[in-house]
Amino acid sequence: MLTKIFRFTISALLLLAALWAGKTAWDRYEESPWTRDGHIRADVINIAADVSGTVTEVLVKDNQYVQKGDVLFVIDKERYTSALAQANAALSAQQVEKGRRSSEAKRRAALGSDVISAENKETADFAVSSATAQIEAAQAARKLAQVNLERTVVRAPVSGFVTNLNVHAGDFASVGAAKLALIDSESYYVIGYFEETKLPLLQQGAKVDMQLMDGVRMQGHIESVARGITDRDATTGRELLADVNPTFNWVRLAQRIPVRIHIDNTPKGQVLVAGSTCTVVIDEKKHS
Repeated sequence: MLTKIFRFTISALLLLAALWAGKTAWDRYEESPWTRDGHIRADVINIAADVSGTVTEVLVKDNQYVQKGDVLFVIDKERYTSALAQANAALSAQQVEKGRRSSEAKRRAALGSDVISAENKETADFAVSSATAQIEAAQAARKLAQVNLERTVVRAPVSGFVTNLNVHAGDFASVGAAKLALIDSESYYVIGYFEETKLPLLQQGAKVDMQLMDGVRMQGHIESVARGITDRDATTGRELLADVNPTFNWVRLAQRIPVRIHIDNTPKGQVLVAGSTCTVVIDEKKHS
């Protein structure tokens, strides 16, 4: 009899312990601001040529780290060198023409009205003004030619990692066509997707603990909370009226809201990869 009572008591205690553990886990999941749905992000810059031409040199490799200002690839300079030479020649010709017009205007201005009419003097002055405008246009054309020549050398706008390298010597580079991407090494951050029911627990500046899939931990703080997400049901019909779905799912899942988290410190030697996942836990009691 005592054995049965003992077994019953043990079973009851185990059941109560299991219920308590389950309730504690559920409360933590429902009420604590944490999520496994965290992703490391970074600013990715698409690198494209600003002038078109044949690529003559590629000075980087895929996944290589580069410093701001390092040369990535070079476009054939011959056409743009010639264009700059033509612009310089045109500017020189306009300067000579202005000098001639100015001399003529001064000579006519010195003549008396009995020798030259006022109209002829005004014509000479107008020619000087026109020559001045032509010089300004030639200077602008020369500046543009100089800029185009300089931009045959494509440089890294930030320090970071080359990725998706898709350019080789001999390729033709079109203006605006991306040839590689550059991940800004100073721009890494984390986006955590939290259920909307936990928004009241997410305060700007709150301390954050992040754990990567390899077990490495990082610290940070909440930088901002998204103020809008796409409503998949908000569609428009042909008459520009709301297209409302006639069916309704009785089980409604909480929307997930993106929260941007600033990384305060990264363990020495840790490699951050944009797109990798992590667990994010918010410390409600600590603010930066």
